[in-house]
Amino acid sequence: MKPLNGPVFSALFKGVGDAKEKSSMGSGTKISCYIRTLNEERRIGDVVKAAFQVAEEVIVIDSHSTDKTREIAAQQGAIVIEQKWLGLGRQKRFAEEHCKNNWLLDLDADEIVTPELAAEIKQLFAHGKPEHSIYKIPLFIAPPVGGVWTRSYIRPHTKLYDKRVVRIPDHEVWDHFKIPQNVSVGKLKGGIIHYAFANLSALISKVNFWTDTKLLKPQPKKKIYMAFFRLFFAFPFYFLRQYFLRNLWRAGIYGFIFAVISAFGRWLNDAKQIEKYLMERQRKERKK
Repeated sequence: MKPLNGPVFSALFKGVGDAKEKSSMGSGTKISCYIRTLNEERRIGDVVKAAFQVAEEVIVIDSHSTDKTREIAAQQGAIVIEQKWLGLGRQKRFAEEHCKNNWLLDLDADEIVTPELAAEIKQLFAHGKPEHSIYKIPLFIAPPVGGVWTRSYIRPHTKLYDKRVVRIPDHEVWDHFKIPQNVSVGKLKGGIIHYAFANLSALISKVNFWTDTKLLKPQPKKKIYMAFFRLFFAFPFYFLRQYFLRNLWRAGIYGFIFAVISAFGRWLNDAKQIEKYLMERQRKERKK
């Protein structure tokens, strides 16, 4: 994919020159961090600041926020670039093209690098090239009320990688790469704190967004037929998998609520795929 051009926004703000100063005070590792944003003023300052614990530069790709996201990010030293939404994978690919380093840290706008993770990543680069080309990092969810879930719903993600080895797919829907064969993957113990939802309304909105996004990918009829079966029978299994296999029973009332909404999201995906199939079939019949 050729580099795309978007207007650099951060030059408009006082403090954008702090990026080099911050990186020299930080890790000294040759890592670029990129973050996609849209109206993320609530958390973006902390996210950028924490990223500079380990990153030499932080690139924020903003999809025309109407709040103070860009200003706050720039004040913390990030390079902010405006780019209309290209899709989940393509927005990250656009970000990759604007990172000067080969090693990249992929963060969402609600993910905070912990000091433990920063120290661990610095140690990886302390003696030259790291052993692996891709590293999985555990995400710990921070619910709106209560402590961080360090024993529940821990999901390692491939967040740190060498872009000479693998790239985010140039895709509208998928924004996680497949690990190439014969490429070794390391695992880090230090984690990222993920402020996944501000409240339950926000969590349900996320469920709607992700299930709508998945509709963009065509599904073979075989999968649609399986969705009909799951629509009637799979919801209890979706819930039990979340609640027990991912240890959400340890997370109190929010763990139970999160398990129910997560199971509903999986069920809603089946329902929306069926609705799409039925509506397309009806349109075809009307054209006959």
